Amino acid sequence: MHEYQIEGGFPIKGTITTCGNKNSALPCIAATLLTDETVTLKNIPAIEDTAVMFKILELLGATVEKKSTHTWTVCCANVKSAEIPAEMSKKIRASILFAGPLIARLGKAVMMPPGGDVIGRRRLDTHFLALTELGARVDIDGKFIFSCNKLVGDDIFLDETSVTATENALMAAVLAEGKTVITNAASEPHVQDLCNMLNSMGAKITGTGSNILYIDGVKKLHGTEFTIGPDYMEIGSFIGLAAATKGSIRIEKINPADMRPLRIAFSKLGIRWAISGNTLEVPQGQEMKVNTDLGGQTPKIDDSPWPGFPPDLTSIMTVVATQVEGNVLIFEKMFESRMFFVDKLINMGARITLCDPHRALVSGPSSLHGDHLVSPDVRAGMAMVIAALVAQGESRISNVYQIERGYENLVERLQSLGAHIKRVEV
Repeated sequence: MHEYQIEGGFPIKGTITTCGNKNSALPCIAATLLTDETVTLKNIPAIEDTAVMFKILELLGATVEKKSTHTWTVCCANVKSAEIPAEMSKKIRASILFAGPLIARLGKAVMMPPGGDVIGRRRLDTHFLALTELGARVDIDGKFIFSCNKLVGDDIFLDETSVTATENALMAAVLAEGKTVITNAASEPHVQDLCNMLNSMGAKITGTGSNILYIDGVKKLHGTEFTIGPDYMEIGSFIGLAAATKGSIRIEKINPADMRPLRIAFSKLGIRWAISGNTLEVPQGQEMKVNTDLGGQTPKIDDSPWPGFPPDLTSIMTVVATQVEGNVLIFEKMFESRMFFVDKLINMGARITLCDPHRALVSGPSSLHGDHLVSPDVRAGMAMVIAALVAQGESRISNVYQIERGYENLVERLQSLGAHIKRVEV
């Protein structure tokens, strides 16, 4: 096991290049099952989650080859198995993304309930709803057993705007007979990436970027070469890091369109940046003062489905708010356990009132001090890294496996920005 040892109180400064979007890479890896031909995926982040997804493909019978750090080729011509080993299902929540393509390819999928972050209840009902409406049957007997004689397009209304359920429905529908309409679909950049990849393989999907997707089923998909888009969650994390440590950063290879909902939220904390082409710069000397709502009311940073503020960044914003003058309410609507990490921030000296499982009132600025922390999930773990880099003194963060599932070479990249951080074996 490893942990991070961090000496805080040093502003970061430097340039980094954005990695590929983890949440795009995972469904795109699963989608390679939909063709017998070779698929080349570029800009794949070198993280634990993508490594597990490629391993699952190999165990199913695919030929997987790593061409370079961020480029992989996959050929699923010899895939015959429809069962994902239990230990692999439990390692990663994204294992559920193999359900749609396995049903479309083999008429069957067998897997244990997926693992992943501990952030509260994460329903799978919407996956079952979408796949059954396309003709699949779902049996639950300690494991999930999906079966289907033939997928047939249908008019599907999702009961929640679930990203992964939308992706599963898409991957099944592209090879279903006839037309499919998915209403209340998720529209995040990573869902758009999957749509674009599938279309490059010969699928017929329209409505990309909206909450209504139209799919004309095709008999067969072909190989493709596809480049994963930039990870705006990572970009938001590094913006927060620069602001909280009173440093500066230059982030290259961004997609400016992804930054619009982030800009609104960060501006409520007095944090600004400049974009030139595909480069974003956060300067030193941020105002770091809460911009109150009209009438001097306490502003709220709340998450919602795209194009709202992404829920994965509420943990980051909570830490950043501890360094900002004024009061702000962080309202995480989607997962009832995600905000419970704030007790660790309170132990470090933060002034936070946890109103209920979803809302935290942050009063800043606070002087934080080092502490021993345990990462509960990817984003809260990164938030703890930021808090430790802000705090005076030394901090230790355990369970860093959870952080490294979502951030590529985090320690080395932070060191390149001047952060005092080490990864040590314990």
